[in-house]
Amino acid sequence: MPVVPGCAPEGEITARALSPKLVLDRYSLIRRIGSGGFGAVWLARDETLRREVAVKVVPHQHDQEDSADGRPDREALAAARLNHPGIVALYEAGQDGEAHYLVSELVIGKTIDVLAEEGLLSDHDVAQIGIALCDALKHAHAQGVIHRDVKPQNVIVPEAPQSAAGVAKLTDFGIASLAGDDPLTRTGDIVGTLAYMAPEQAEGQRATAQSDLYALALVIYEALAGNNPARRATPAATAKRIGRPLPTLGRARGDLPSALIAAIDQSLNVEPKARGKLADLRSALAAAAGQLSDEPGIIGGSRLRRVALPTRVSSALLAAGIVGASAVAVGPPSPLVALIAALVTAALVALVPTIGWALAALATIGWLALGSDPRGGLCVVVLVATVACPLLAPRSPRAWWIAPLAPLLGLIGLAGAYPALAGQERTVWSRAALGALGFWWLALAQAVFGRGLYTLPAPGTLAPQRWDGSATGAITGAITPLITSGALIFSLVWALAAVVLPFFMRGRSWLPAVAGALAWAACLGVGTQLLGRAVEGVIPGSEPRGLIVGSGVGAVVALAAWAMRRGADCEEVA
Repeated sequence: MPVVPGCAPEGEITARALSPKLVLDRYSLIRRIGSGGFGAVWLARDETLRREVAVKVVPHQHDQEDSADGRPDREALAAARLNHPGIVALYEAGQDGEAHYLVSELVIGKTIDVLAEEGLLSDHDVAQIGIALCDALKHAHAQGVIHRDVKPQNVIVPEAPQSAAGVAKLTDFGIASLAGDDPLTRTGDIVGTLAYMAPEQAEGQRATAQSDLYALALVIYEALAGNNPARRATPAATAKRIGRPLPTLGRARGDLPSALIAAIDQSLNVEPKARGKLADLRSALAAAAGQLSDEPGIIGGSRLRRVALPTRVSSALLAAGIVGASAVAVGPPSPLVALIAALVTAALVALVPTIGWALAALATIGWLALGSDPRGGLCVVVLVATVACPLLAPRSPRAWWIAPLAPLLGLIGLAGAYPALAGQERTVWSRAALGALGFWWLALAQAVFGRGLYTLPAPGTLAPQRWDGSATGAITGAITPLITSGALIFSLVWALAAVVLPFFMRGRSWLPAVAGALAWAACLGVGTQLLGRAVEGVIPGSEPRGLIVGSGVGAVVALAAWAMRRGADCEEVA
């Protein structure tokens, strides 16, 4: 994992070495924790104030190569001008006969490229990080400091931020330029990181605040879209790409608020004067933050994912409805039991979705296993259905409550609409996983009810009365036939339909949106029907029923979701 100055990975602070090296008569170097910007970074202890710090060590033999530039001194002078919660604080600078030393605060956290790669950043997180970086750069520019190397590896997200302004910290001012001082490089020299460099900076012109704005916009673009539009396979190819207009963020993330897309696109304008200001980008991020998804999220002072209030409420209501309807369908002792189960589930899911899911599943299994009429086979079916959700969609606990909607839709003949619900998830993987999970639940429900809700139960499935009282009977009579018969092929169709839905709904006006929804429904209906007929000889009863009506309802669902997003965008612009 890349580590930049002032950053330590989670859990890095452990037992110290027996005889740490003491530098500047005060700091005990304990362990090397990474490298960045012309030096190695060490975890150290300030023996005077008795606290952990980060010490960047730049050996003189390394520094001699850049002695004309004076990078260690330049970084110290730049950082000394700055005092902002969004910038890693410099405590001291000095040197001895071996090296230069820059002592800074130790930030326990990870850089945003690592967090993005691990799938831990939500859109809301990215907006909050962007706002903090806008404020940090505004402060630096006001002090006459141009960073010139804003990139994901130089942005640390603390594990436990102390304030909203400190949810991200900018570090490594090793090549910063200072107002009122000689340029760090001669005109025509190029410093920085090529893939995040503004066109004028890449041409050797002196970097300005607009250059930092361009680099920051690229960092935000990459965090939201998952790729840097300026980066190519080789440095030479990247260099050729610089200076050309970049593709709009809307091409990769058309689901984002239009005003945010426009602000980022503007900040990436080739012409510095046309980029607007940091304040413009910050305003767009702040306006969009409340509309952006907060799953998964890491910002908030703990590792527990935060879920926004509207998401918690909608998840709780959905969970309550599913549990209540399922209890009625399976047959509780009384309607009161179903109501109590729904209310308890709603409360748990509103507080902690993952725990609510687990407890609801355990309560259901316990009731089936320990009731007056034990149903061990049904316990096994419920278990394999519920366990599949966190396995396929571990970072989307809200989505776990969407999968059970597939059999409920099947009970009213509208199972074909389910892929439209799965298609509302943000990422390709979450849409595919949710689409496949929906058919998994539907297929198991067909075995439980002993009748077709979309297709017929898989060939070889026994009547529920023959297995629902036995765990081994459920495995041989319900689950094994489903897996071995090939009936799960339709789960791939639902996964694909969910994945491609956003590509059909990219229009910004009603006519393209309606056309896209109808085209998607037609493709889903025709494709599923053709597949059903193709495998009919191998999997009897596999031609779906209620497909046309279900797909049509799916188109309405997709169009309604599009209209809600469009309305939110229009409200933001207004």
